[in-house]
Amino acid sequence: MASSRSTLTLWRVAVFCLALAPLLYWSYQVALNAAGPEPGRYLLLNIGQGTLWMLFATLSLTPLGKLTRWKGFTLIRRQLGLWTLAYAVAHLLCYALFILGLDLSRLGSEIVRRPYIIVGMLALLGLVAMGVTSNRASMRRLGKRWKTLHKVVYLVLALGLLHFFWVVRADLGEWSLYAAIGAGLMLLRLPPVARQLPRLRQQVKRKHRQPG
Repeated sequence: MASSRSTLTLWRVAVFCLALAPLLYWSYQVALNAAGPEPGRYLLLNIGQGTLWMLFATLSLTPLGKLTRWKGFTLIRRQLGLWTLAYAVAHLLCYALFILGLDLSRLGSEIVRRPYIIVGMLALLGLVAMGVTSNRASMRRLGKRWKTLHKVVYLVLALGLLHFFWVVRADLGEWSLYAAIGAGLMLLRLPPVARQLPRLRQQVKRKHRQPG
């Protein structure tokens, strides 16, 4: 028991360090004047893409848990989910600071010119709803409704990809990669596919046990 707890603690520390590292790196690039002529936009775009990667990592934990039967993946899922929310909030703050110049009176005209802002806001609201209800007290209070609420993550993924598509629609090469990863993660959650993951683990185990 103590060994499994220490392993989980190490995983949580590793997740914390890995999630924080990109933010520190991008900030360091800005401090060195190595982020190009528009450091604010550099932060905005990188943190926005980082939000999607955090969401991908969060969504990958359930299939990994079924494949390996290690419960730790389920336990660190909340941590990664909160990091996804933190990245999304940082993305919003970058937009407010570097694009709006903290002048919220410009938001109306910005939305008219860039309607993908609304899509991003809806995705952020979904992340906030899941973030504030990710604790055990909310799980007990909401009961079966908790799982229903947290299925909003699929809508958040779709909105996030749509938001990114709208931003980079002139060059869809990179977006296609993100869309393929998102589609793959959703495919792994389809019941016929999800049921095969434990069986795949058993098949791999049997192969390793067979004498060479």
